[in-house]
Amino acid sequence: MLRTLIIEDEKPAARKLERMLSEFPDIEIVAKIESVEEGVQWFSENEHPQLIFSDIVLGDGLSFDIFEKTPTKAFIIYTTAFDQYTLKAFKLNSIDYLLKPIMDEDLASAVEKFRSFIPSGNAVNSQEIKDLIKKDKSTLSRVLVKIGYNLKIVQTSEISCFFSENKIVYLQTQDRSYPSDFTLDELTEVLDDQKFFRVNRQFIINSDYIKNIHTSPNYKVELNFQPDEEITVSRERVKDFKDWLVS
Repeated sequence: MLRTLIIEDEKPAARKLERMLSEFPDIEIVAKIESVEEGVQWFSENEHPQLIFSDIVLGDGLSFDIFEKTPTKAFIIYTTAFDQYTLKAFKLNSIDYLLKPIMDEDLASAVEKFRSFIPSGNAVNSQEIKDLIKKDKSTLSRVLVKIGYNLKIVQTSEISCFFSENKIVYLQTQDRSYPSDFTLDELTEVLDDQKFFRVNRQFIINSDYIKNIHTSPNYKVELNFQPDEEITVSRERVKDFKDWLVS
């Protein structure tokens, strides 16, 4: 049996996930945890499971806090309504990232992926796991931004570019720009590189919003919804930029 832990602070969501997992005969739910405090205590007192399904935003913090205080070698499948934590999730043993509401087929795919990481005898090679996770990691599909006391979900497909200004990274949509919690370096790790390209130190652009490209005297890009007239492609990035355009 595969010893499995659920970390979820919403009781209905925890019960639903438990019911869904009951369809897998080799999965045994050993406990359900609702908070960071409870999680830290549980991990310090119990044998660690092989697999963890974990929400990220809990009532008293982020589930990441549990694993930073009590490191585990268990595989983690994150379940959440938002995916701005993708980068950090994949640095903490995550093998998949399921957006709520969880679909049966997505859950089945995640469980099968977990099984593929466990060789015969349940022996685990940590470096092989990290290499596999890196190759198979998800890309950012939506970003949570804060507007005063309100939160807004922005699909990455609606973003023409990300840009850095006064040490804050903003995303640009048709309506306006919004500050984000990312750095440009982090975004290059989690954005779909078929759609997004970092043209210089300040900008990452979305190919779907390129309006014009000027090649003389320098490569300059004009985007829809971008307040600046043109964005210059840094000299050292021009070749990669041209290759990206036709990839």
